[in-house]
Amino acid sequence: MLRETGYAVTAISLLAVSVAHANQNQLELQQNPEYWATQLGNYQGNRFSELDQINRDNVNELRSVWQFSTGVLRGHEGGPLYVGDGRLYIHTPFPNKVFALDLEDEGRVVWSYEPDQDSRVIPVMCCDTVNRGLAYADGRLFLGQADNTLIALDAESGELLWDVSNGDHTVGETNTMSPLVVHDMVIVGISGGEYGIRGHMTAYDVESGEMVWRGYSTGPDDEVLIDPETTLMMGEPIGEADLGVTTWPEDEWERGGGAPWGWITYDPDLDLIYYGTGNPGTWNPDQRAVDGEPADNKWAITVFARDPSSGEVKWVYQKVPFDEWDYDGVNENQLIDVEFEGEERKGLAIIDRTGFGFLLDRESGELLVAEKFAPETNWADSYDMETGRPNVNDEYSTFRQGVNVNTTDICPTAMGAKNMQPSAYSPRTGLIYAGINRICMNYEPYETEYVAGQPYVGATLTMMPAPTENGQMEGRMGSFIAWDPVAGETVWEVDERFAVWSGALATAGDLAFYGTLEGHVKAVDIENGEELWRFKTPSGIIGNVNTFMHEGKQYVAVLSGVGGWAGIGLAAGLEDPEEGLGAVGVFSALGDYTKLGGVLTVFALPD
Repeated sequence: MLRETGYAVTAISLLAVSVAHANQNQLELQQNPEYWATQLGNYQGNRFSELDQINRDNVNELRSVWQFSTGVLRGHEGGPLYVGDGRLYIHTPFPNKVFALDLEDEGRVVWSYEPDQDSRVIPVMCCDTVNRGLAYADGRLFLGQADNTLIALDAESGELLWDVSNGDHTVGETNTMSPLVVHDMVIVGISGGEYGIRGHMTAYDVESGEMVWRGYSTGPDDEVLIDPETTLMMGEPIGEADLGVTTWPEDEWERGGGAPWGWITYDPDLDLIYYGTGNPGTWNPDQRAVDGEPADNKWAITVFARDPSSGEVKWVYQKVPFDEWDYDGVNENQLIDVEFEGEERKGLAIIDRTGFGFLLDRESGELLVAEKFAPETNWADSYDMETGRPNVNDEYSTFRQGVNVNTTDICPTAMGAKNMQPSAYSPRTGLIYAGINRICMNYEPYETEYVAGQPYVGATLTMMPAPTENGQMEGRMGSFIAWDPVAGETVWEVDERFAVWSGALATAGDLAFYGTLEGHVKAVDIENGEELWRFKTPSGIIGNVNTFMHEGKQYVAVLSGVGGWAGIGLAAGLEDPEEGLGAVGVFSALGDYTKLGGVLTVFALPD
């Protein structure tokens, strides 16, 4: 049954918050259900649409109305933006083309923009040349290019208004994330953890491109922008200074990774941005130990809550201290208001790489729920709710097993039980809908040496499908789930042949949409997961399904184009099973079902 809004989990009402802190234009666009103005649908990251013209009763009539080829044959992540001007704004992976397409004229190109980039950035992009999409505000489009150039374009003409360098690809820094506009700033992170870069989040002025602040993921407090007397950890002040240095051996924090390459969400009422940081530098945990013992390596794999005006850190929560499995912490932070143990709480929910579903208090960072959504998860048995730390299973500890020892059958894989593919949250059901990876791995650390601009990985991986139980599809590597963030349990699950690498969409039409690596876009009943419609697009889908309304007609649109970590074998022409950090071997059959492409497909009901 659908839950009444306000029963156990309620949506954040944008109308109820103070708009003084938010970007006014972006907030107004988000309040209109006809638009899709940010990659995650709204500041809270909910990817929920109030549109219901397309619903469970008529979705079987949904059909493609036009398609547009981007001309780029690599992994297409992110999705189209619609801000009510009759155009769809889309982007591509490297070379990061941008298109304004006429929605009323079958995707006629109104304008296009292609930056001039150094192609030498391609070899230092981990896991394909993807980009997670455009941001928009006040008539401007913002894009973080692969070579770390952040640009602002005039949405009307495509004219370049300004550009600024956010990093240096010659030392392994790249950009794959979608920026977010908050206040009068555009905020963007960095990629490159596998190259030993030092992660950071940076805010730039939307008018000029001038840097406003930068907060690092590792290092001394004055560079991370932490005050140990006021910044909270598990609801209490951190107390100890410079943990971003002292929890690392020697100067390892300087190449400590922690790259925030995923998603940013924002609470206009609390005036805080939320994001997660990636894995610590080398994947060999032995090189990150202190005096031969595990060290926390702060602040890698950490949720940050920052003041968007100054970058100052309100609270932190480290999901995996001393990571031994490459469990990047960059997944989206869903902002939802919940009733928890009889009390209304401002929640933050994560369907995490680790295989655990988390619920935190987004005011204080207190951990409320930590339960497995992927039951095969075995690297940790549970979380200590008092300390917030995982109870690690030594049998699957790559540090305890040792350097040059192959620790086998670790679940989930380094790809995570869910990668960065964004989830959706429905206030009608109180559930989160997400594409899941059901893959495990063997992991062998080895000694590696840091050389600027060269891989700083230090581990060899092989991957295999997770074990099945209870009649699940034999050999399946993915699923699509409905997750209760308060109860900490899976409500229903649909098996898929391959990992589900697309962003989910939930709608008031009682539908959940997602895409598959074979190229199907699917609609399922939001209550029970029953498949109601599917369409085979020209290539595998790792992009996000978005919806919007124009001239009284609701549309659904998705970018297809196989690639990303899951499809890196096809995207980069790799054949060695250990290439792509182990992805080539486990996804070797993907080429039997799809090939490279780059196509936007737009759907609507017949007139």
